[in-house]
Amino acid sequence: MIMSLESESGLPIEPVYGPEALSGWDPESRLGRPGEFPYTRGVYGSMYTGRPWTMRQYAGFGTATESNRRYHQLIDAGTTGLSVAFDLPTQMGHDSDASIAHGEVGKVGVAIDSIDDMRVLFDGIPLDKVSTSMTINAPAALLMLLYQLVAEEQGVSGEQLTGTIQNDVLKEYIARGTYIYPPAHSLRLITDIFKYCKTEIPKWNTISISGYHMAEAGATPAQEIAFTLANGIEYVRAAIASGQDVDDFAPRLAFFFVSRTSFLEEVAKFRAARRIWSRVMRDEFGAKNPKSMMLRFHTQTAGVQLTAQQPEVNLVRVAVQGLAAVLGGTQSLHTNSYDEAIALPTEKAARLALRTQQVLAYETDVTKTVDPFAGSYAVESLTDQVEEAAVELMRQVEDLGGAVHAIEQGFQKREIEKAAYRMSQQVDSGERVVVGVNRFQYDDDEAYEPLRVDPAIEEQQRERLAALRVDRDEHAVAKHLAALAAAAEDADNVLFPMKDALRARATVGEVCNALRDVWGTYTPPDSF
Repeated sequence: MIMSLESESGLPIEPVYGPEALSGWDPESRLGRPGEFPYTRGVYGSMYTGRPWTMRQYAGFGTATESNRRYHQLIDAGTTGLSVAFDLPTQMGHDSDASIAHGEVGKVGVAIDSIDDMRVLFDGIPLDKVSTSMTINAPAALLMLLYQLVAEEQGVSGEQLTGTIQNDVLKEYIARGTYIYPPAHSLRLITDIFKYCKTEIPKWNTISISGYHMAEAGATPAQEIAFTLANGIEYVRAAIASGQDVDDFAPRLAFFFVSRTSFLEEVAKFRAARRIWSRVMRDEFGAKNPKSMMLRFHTQTAGVQLTAQQPEVNLVRVAVQGLAAVLGGTQSLHTNSYDEAIALPTEKAARLALRTQQVLAYETDVTKTVDPFAGSYAVESLTDQVEEAAVELMRQVEDLGGAVHAIEQGFQKREIEKAAYRMSQQVDSGERVVVGVNRFQYDDDEAYEPLRVDPAIEEQQRERLAALRVDRDEHAVAKHLAALAAAAEDADNVLFPMKDALRARATVGEVCNALRDVWGTYTPPDSF
């Protein structure tokens, strides 16, 4: 007898689907047409038949000089969007010469301490022609402003800039940990960014509300979209409470999801997420602009599913994951390099990851029709199931008072940890197969030479900072930092004095410390 199997979300997957799976199912309300409410079939009518998704490769390591060299290599290889990885000190708002930064400078991304580094990072790259995504959260405003300042030096106005800052601090409290300020002050900073970009950088995506990191922490597909959309609701509420009209900022909201090897459920997840968000924006927030109801998202293939054992097998995993993202209707895609479970990607591995996307876009027929899975008994049924499970989790978050209150009570973190434990048990028992790890092992793997970050980078950054502090106008820096602190204490938009301070060559750490002095720092409940 054939038994039912479970999806990663714990939902049943039937061995055979037929018309009965969609009995009583209304295609008009569940599907609509591509580019029309409820956007199940995609946010644009033509999707990839007009042009492919943005091929955006995530890169950044060591110094700004090294990362700039990699960006030029990626552009030459055909990437259509840059995505910047910052090192841990930068993500936490610390300078490279801070004691807490020791041993981490340039390790998981590029070290950016001031406008001097940002100039080097984008040297020779025309910022009016390249869309740039920056994976930065608590100090997102600073890095965006540094980018704008460098663009202005190139003669590029804010109206010409396109890109995204991740800027999703709520998921940091849930799954990742690179937060600085308490939630209320973090939300204040985010709404200030929304207001600033409306007038100063109108084409910029002001936030990329992220489920990716929750998935990397162990969230199921249903949990990933539920907790991500719940965070999105919290940001929308905060922006409206600050006096903004929903249709003024919602069209620039963006999302960021993972794509796993659980192919069918991932396609269903993306379709369900669009449908849920469109209804939330229309029915709860009264959005009138269709763009406010569109869930536009970037996807990254699942780093957590890459293995150090037989790393070449990761090429297959990434291809499957990338195809799931494309068939799910992503707007941009990063494909991981096969060697990322071992070290930072080598140039060859990064190029192969980009080539994977190019094969999908130009050698397959998946770009020739919109939403090819529409009407599939299996995928439509899974889409409904994932939607139902996600909506139930979102209801539980609401019952706790919304995303922030649920975070403070540890709800999302606890649910994700339970899911991660269940998955770990399945892998350990062999119930869930991971090729090369718990089955099909091969002991005679070839030696692999990883890319290594030179530890001398930390000393180089220290020397650059020392030279900067000697060369700049300290009085001007102090004046602008004081103005920033005053704005933080009042209700003024902090981005304008922040930009002045960064232009005067205040460092990332100094600007973040000015806000720390006013707002304090966040301590998670389980640390009390």
